[in-house]
Amino acid sequence: MNEVTTQPTTTVRPGDKRYPALSRGFNQRWIARPDYVRLVRSPEEVRTALADALKGGSGTDRRRVTVRSGGHCYEDFVCGEDVRVILDVSPMYGISFDPDMNAYCVEAGATNWHVYSHLYPLSGRALPGGSCYSVGLGGHIIGGGFGLLSRQHGLTVDYLYAVEVAVVRSDHSVELVVARRDDPDPELRELLWAHTGGGGGNFGVVTRFWFRDLPEPPRQVLLVGLAWDWADFRKADFSQLVTAYGEYFRDHQDPETAPGKLFAMLKLNHVSNGQIGLLAQVDVDDPEGPEAMRDFLDAVDGGISPVSKAMTVPMGEHPPVVHMDIPRVMPWLTATQALNGSGENRCGKYKSAYLREPFTGHQIDAMWAYLGKEKYKDYKNKQALIQVDSYGAAINRPSRDTAVRQRDSILKLQYQVYWTAQDVHEPEHISWIRDIYKATFAETKGVPTIGGQTDGCYICYPDADLNDPKWNGSDQRWPTLYYKDAYSRLRAVKKRWDPNNVFRHRQSIEPPGA
Repeated sequence: MNEVTTQPTTTVRPGDKRYPALSRGFNQRWIARPDYVRLVRSPEEVRTALADALKGGSGTDRRRVTVRSGGHCYEDFVCGEDVRVILDVSPMYGISFDPDMNAYCVEAGATNWHVYSHLYPLSGRALPGGSCYSVGLGGHIIGGGFGLLSRQHGLTVDYLYAVEVAVVRSDHSVELVVARRDDPDPELRELLWAHTGGGGGNFGVVTRFWFRDLPEPPRQVLLVGLAWDWADFRKADFSQLVTAYGEYFRDHQDPETAPGKLFAMLKLNHVSNGQIGLLAQVDVDDPEGPEAMRDFLDAVDGGISPVSKAMTVPMGEHPPVVHMDIPRVMPWLTATQALNGSGENRCGKYKSAYLREPFTGHQIDAMWAYLGKEKYKDYKNKQALIQVDSYGAAINRPSRDTAVRQRDSILKLQYQVYWTAQDVHEPEHISWIRDIYKATFAETKGVPTIGGQTDGCYICYPDADLNDPKWNGSDQRWPTLYYKDAYSRLRAVKKRWDPNNVFRHRQSIEPPGA
């Protein structure tokens, strides 16, 4: 054991210069005031720290113990006003091959970039995870783990073999358990299954993940980043663009083909941004990759009058990918680094939706209106957008059962709006995202309900508005929108492994009978 790990566990309390930074996350909208933040470096330190945290808390309105990995929780689930202790696992970022498990082991504090910059150079393999470099795997994986390689290789949880979790027994004792996919104990197999899409902060503190049969990324990819000026768009152009985009991914769902491997993000920014953007990547180890990119760009760009050009402005969590309006071949890791953005640390609000079919006419009308062409014309925020990610292909052909139930969608939407902590227009920013989302899904009572063209929401983009009948007028509560038919099974896992409901927040798995 080295000198660093033999030092006492680091505990940061109010008054410590580190406290303000460690009691908040990426979303500056949420700032906690815990009694302390404890940074842990090993599974045993997690077990001890969790046991210590459970001993306190009487006589205070701050009762929750939460876990921070990369700090990217979009709601107040980690950094809420009712949080008494934050366990920070970010010092646990080790990546190795475990011969006993015959699997790659990744600690829960590692980020997307840790995996891309360490696992890939050492092994030639990668997790098909997200493009935001600083997102912690402790939260990202448990919600499904989705990224630019997912249409080609599936979700990260499709490769999850085992997890180690610090769980709290009914007598409040804390135990480290390892749950394997093929464990002879059915309750441990269920605990593993719950971590293949059940969301973070529900069952215990994850310390380590093990993955088997991880995919090899392409040696090279073809990457493009282009934009169109909003001023050049007529409504017919906008309708053509988003329709063609959806139809392309509806019609190209075979991951064995180059078009089925192609991944794209369409950035539908508010008009005050000045541009609409597009990022796309395709495997060019596949000799058909360049043709697939040409066909894709012709489909989305060829039928509209605005002329595509280079990106000149940031769009959501991505900086402008300059000089990329002409597709360029580059090594996969280099391309991944080029897209590796998380945006500034600022305040934000987010919403999500899965689409099983291309956009409807009503949805297109609503987006056009609320992106500033008819509604919110005087709204000035360059960082208000709908990001439309390609989906499906290998994601829709899972090799095993997981808790991720959205497995036949073609698009995934992320509504985003950002502002600075000092911005007096915060209410207007929140109103914009609520109004455009509600208008987009007006046909299904303000949310993308399960069944038909839409298929619910993504738990890794949590949205507390789904709890509120003002914004969710449907008869489907948030558990259905996130988990569909998996929810009752997840509740049974919750009852078995967190009987005291220690791990809870506004959208945590509800114990049976709650």
